[in-house]
Amino acid sequence: MKLKRFCLAVMLTAAAQESFAQRHYFIDGYHGGVYGHYPVWYTQFMTGQLEANPGWKINLEIEPETWDAVKVREPEAYAAFKKIFADQSDAGRIEYVSPAYGQSYLYTGSGESMIRQFSYGMRKVREHFPEAVFTTYSSEEPCFTSALPQVLLSFGFKYASLKNPNTCWGGYTRAFGGELVQWQGPDGSRVLTVPRYGSEALVANSTWQTTAWNNGREYIQSALAAGIKNPIGMCLQDAGWRNGPWLKDKARYETWRNYIGHIADKQNAEVWKFSQEDIQVSLVWGAQALQRIAQQVRSAENKLAAAEKYAAISALYDHSPWPQQALDTAWKSLLLAQHHDCWIVPYNGSKGDTWIDKVRRWTDVTLAVSDSILHQGSEAEKYVRVLNTAAMPREEWVVLPHHKGSMLKVTDASGKQAAVYRQGDSSLVFQARVPAMGFSVYRLEETRETPAPLKPAARLRNGRYRVETDLYQMEIDPSRGGVITSLVAKGMGKKEMVDAKNARGFNELRGYFYDESAWRSSMDTAAAVRITEDNNARVAVEIKGSIAGHPFTQLVTLTHGQHRIDMQVKINWRGNPGIGAYSQAANYRAEAYRKAFYNDSFKLQVLFPLNLPQQQLSKNAPYDVTESRLDNTFFNSWDSIKNNVILHWADVTGGKAGLALLTDHTTSYLHGKDYPLGFTLQYIGKALWGRDYKTGGPTEVKYAIVPHSGKWDAGGVTKEETKWCEPLTVMPSTGGNDFSLLQLQDERWQIPALMMDGNDLLVRFYNAAGDNRAQDIYFNGKAEEAVLERLDGQALEILPTRQVAGKTVIRLSMPRFGIRTIRLKNVTVNIKNTI
Repeated sequence: MKLKRFCLAVMLTAAAQESFAQRHYFIDGYHGGVYGHYPVWYTQFMTGQLEANPGWKINLEIEPETWDAVKVREPEAYAAFKKIFADQSDAGRIEYVSPAYGQSYLYTGSGESMIRQFSYGMRKVREHFPEAVFTTYSSEEPCFTSALPQVLLSFGFKYASLKNPNTCWGGYTRAFGGELVQWQGPDGSRVLTVPRYGSEALVANSTWQTTAWNNGREYIQSALAAGIKNPIGMCLQDAGWRNGPWLKDKARYETWRNYIGHIADKQNAEVWKFSQEDIQVSLVWGAQALQRIAQQVRSAENKLAAAEKYAAISALYDHSPWPQQALDTAWKSLLLAQHHDCWIVPYNGSKGDTWIDKVRRWTDVTLAVSDSILHQGSEAEKYVRVLNTAAMPREEWVVLPHHKGSMLKVTDASGKQAAVYRQGDSSLVFQARVPAMGFSVYRLEETRETPAPLKPAARLRNGRYRVETDLYQMEIDPSRGGVITSLVAKGMGKKEMVDAKNARGFNELRGYFYDESAWRSSMDTAAAVRITEDNNARVAVEIKGSIAGHPFTQLVTLTHGQHRIDMQVKINWRGNPGIGAYSQAANYRAEAYRKAFYNDSFKLQVLFPLNLPQQQLSKNAPYDVTESRLDNTFFNSWDSIKNNVILHWADVTGGKAGLALLTDHTTSYLHGKDYPLGFTLQYIGKALWGRDYKTGGPTEVKYAIVPHSGKWDAGGVTKEETKWCEPLTVMPSTGGNDFSLLQLQDERWQIPALMMDGNDLLVRFYNAAGDNRAQDIYFNGKAEEAVLERLDGQALEILPTRQVAGKTVIRLSMPRFGIRTIRLKNVTVNIKNTI
């Protein structure tokens, strides 16, 4: 980034002024890559600097695909660099500290995406540098998430760093501890880590630095005063900067590997039970560009996970070829779409090739591959398979698209007829029962039956609409913009979920329109309410209203037998109104701490005031759930960032009940002692680097709520997350029987990944909400061995198995939030058995 290059000149001047005689340890190196920034001549530059400065050591965070280009563009420099790199001993001069394939922030994607960032990245690096040893994880950006310790250790890493001193635009980790800490993840795994010291302050008149960026006097003296005997600074320069060892002879350059292994004080490393809220990060949440990127990534991520699992099921059941090359293409494209630059500088790049454009192309590839594997896009004729990629049996209503006019008779493999209803003009819905990690087959036959007529809407005397399913009774008030005035959960003792005393509405849209100097709400004007579907499958309500003159449509769908209530909103913008705390059109300064985009309390929000006492919020993260310690989620300046990120869900409990909010993309959520649960829907205005974040068409978001009893774990929120992310999939079929590959004794566990490796089946397990007791895993077939493996493929243990009624039963234990991978060797399946 040009601004960053300009800033370096200022930094170097400051470094020269602040340096003092004693040489202190420093982590130098480079960050970037062929997609971010890596000039054609840069490998020769690095090699030349290493040769000219024999005491210099570097740490690399370079996109792994970069070396494919370097090998072609700079063959001589490539060969010379490989020779220097070959020494991977602790005394070596180059350490590869982040092999992540797409340099993801990690906290913005799924746990499985985090694993694939490392597995694909390490594989690519070793294609070019076979000797590569991955010892320490470190990043120039805040590419951290709480579950990293167990992932790093399972890939063979020994150490980590939580510093990112010179690129804190998107945030930083909490200042904590001294020379080293034992970073403890949610599962109890610990990795020896250099933290952002408790004494490591944020730099004044900067919104991108901590004091560790240049080993300045203030940083070193504060560290020494805090008892840190061997303080170390860090700056991974942007690939493209022409500086080499820029602190000259004022630093003792080290690799993280040698510093932590041989210099730092390991004896006094205190345990840090690290929370996701210790990662203090902020992006331009609510900006339409970021919103669409997050939705595209989430859609591709969810569909690819399902497609890979089905590919494994089909390989074993149908003897279909395992599509490794296609899956590799899909995964690599997805991993690149998760690049941190996509999220923090989406507009950067040339016309037609911005990060926004790249993400669209990359995710389109992932979706195309996934759809091909899942046989999407073609109409079923006589049979369909209904696929369930979750490790629990499911009974749900599914959509059968592209059937206009006539009704269908739908029967399962035993001849039992399923309930069928029309949805709109071109689709049918039917109730499917599907075993765990498998599929059911249904026969389709045309019938002369006519669809049931739409039930008349139950409009009450007070003008409100009442809709009802077996689980809920809901009332919607057109006079207040279509907000939900009552939501009764029948199975929870008829618990009323809506806080009627709150001035805010349930499912209300509200934000500050700064050009008008006014708060605007969907409740300001009446809405038109229409029941679009009402049968024994589901009830759908359409709400059409306006906010500040901009028309919106909300859809609310309640499905019989389903705890999740599905919602969506579409706003058709008339122009680009300013939405946020205030306008910065004329006074945006990069170095100013206070910026409008930090303040979510003024952005357009969707709100859910809950009738729950003494509310406690929990939120999921990659392979983690965090019990929030925040009094509220609000801040308005760079030096007071709070982690208010919603990945898949945020849950509020109070008393004996709770409600989970799910979103179709990573964004920020809202909550506080006197503020209702909600999520950020829209921000329009200036943000990072003075970029004007505008709208480019309608805003469309899907979200959902799940009322439940007890806390998130007892209330089955993680099961609802799985159903939300992995819906039942309908595909054409030629007939056959139902089939189930795997089932778990404890449905609080999940199976995030399933893949073939030759004749072996690899299965990833995640303990999302269970305890640490051993559980049975039922595999519908035979395996020569069940081997517990690390993520890098190293065998840890041969697990005992037993045969029960044609199934292989494996016993496994792991702590809550633990992940485990089992290799089932030389597997065959029992196609006659359905678990």
